[in-house]
Amino acid sequence: MLKNEIVLSVAQLNRQVGQLLEGHFSQVWVKGEVSNFTQAASGHWYFTIKDERASVRAVMFRGRAQAVGFVPKAGERFEFRASVTLYEARGDYQLQVETLRRAGLGDLHEAFLLLKEKLASEGLFDPERKRPIPSLPKAVGVVTSLAAAALRDVLSALQRRAPQVPVIIYPAPVQGAEAAAQLIQALDNAVLRNEVDTILLVRGGGSLEDLWSFNDEGLARAIAASPIPVICGVGHETDFTIADFVADLRAPTPTAAAELCCLPRQACLDRVAAAAGTLAAQQLRLIERASLRLDRAIAMLISPQQRLAQQGERLQALKARLARAAGVPQERRRESLAMVRGRLARIDPQVGRLRRDLELVLQRLSGAAPRQLAQQRARLSAAALTLQALSPRKILERGYAIVRDEHGGVVKNALDLSKGDRLNLELAQGSADVQVQRTSGLL
Repeated sequence: MLKNEIVLSVAQLNRQVGQLLEGHFSQVWVKGEVSNFTQAASGHWYFTIKDERASVRAVMFRGRAQAVGFVPKAGERFEFRASVTLYEARGDYQLQVETLRRAGLGDLHEAFLLLKEKLASEGLFDPERKRPIPSLPKAVGVVTSLAAAALRDVLSALQRRAPQVPVIIYPAPVQGAEAAAQLIQALDNAVLRNEVDTILLVRGGGSLEDLWSFNDEGLARAIAASPIPVICGVGHETDFTIADFVADLRAPTPTAAAELCCLPRQACLDRVAAAAGTLAAQQLRLIERASLRLDRAIAMLISPQQRLAQQGERLQALKARLARAAGVPQERRRESLAMVRGRLARIDPQVGRLRRDLELVLQRLSGAAPRQLAQQRARLSAAALTLQALSPRKILERGYAIVRDEHGGVVKNALDLSKGDRLNLELAQGSADVQVQRTSGLL
């Protein structure tokens, strides 16, 4: 062994080979047939891609697999976009698949994605735009081919589930170059005739090319513009078309579309039975209340014979009272009238005498007012003279003074002062500030 030779471990060799592969083949498109397909519990897909001469292992992780929209089957041919990697533990290289499309239909798949993105940006797939599906349609329309197995499946499901619902077929081919235009015409015809509450747009399974009529932009816009709700049931559960996205409801199969378009007959019968039971119970309660009211009315009802007897008794009583009133002497009535007149005379208000008394009171009141005013003025003058005599100003005019300390308080006792205190003397005419030289108290 030469001195400068480098000896690699198997792991080092595989790592370098893997880096070489990943650097040289960043992404490639590979065409081949699927075999040995396995979907792990984790959601990852493991399979082999092969052609007539060779095969290579491949893996598609769950996140990428979920975006495909269907599960590949063994024997189907696809075009795979993948990265080339090396599984170092065994030294086997494999493809890490990112997306796939059916072989030979790459352009169709690309057109499908572009149209899907365009219509989605316009809001044709928004849930807010979707129309509700009536649960009790008066009739159901089916747009499909008369020769399609899907039509037999729909009719069989509706006959079994809701035989009371009429079915109207609007035939149109579901495959071929002219299929999309005729599907649009059939849909417009159903809208124009306006004889159904729900339209089923159905077709059996097939390849992307077989289902391409349902990826037509014109058909998508016709579905969106339809005032009648549209349920789309095209292909199998894993098949998706533009019509599925724009329809008011997507069904995984034509049979499922028939099951989703209306309530089953038994459910309707159950609802009717429940409503009938509720109605019967309410009617019974109404009858019971009416019976109670009738019983109370009967209890209050008086027979004509009884009412005539009561009226006869009342008439006899009135006759007796009238006879007694007619026998009262007229003289007694005159005496009562004279007594009333005497009482009325005694309670005569004698207006003239009261008016004279009122005038006398007014004269007395007019004379008393000046006298009362003079007395009040005399009392006010006396009070003013007394107040003036007691005024502090009068005392100051006799030679007295009011002594206040520095704080304005009146000084009453010389013992409260100290030498040097400053005082203010308020005199009859002006004031003076003085200073205490000495103090002495009264003995």
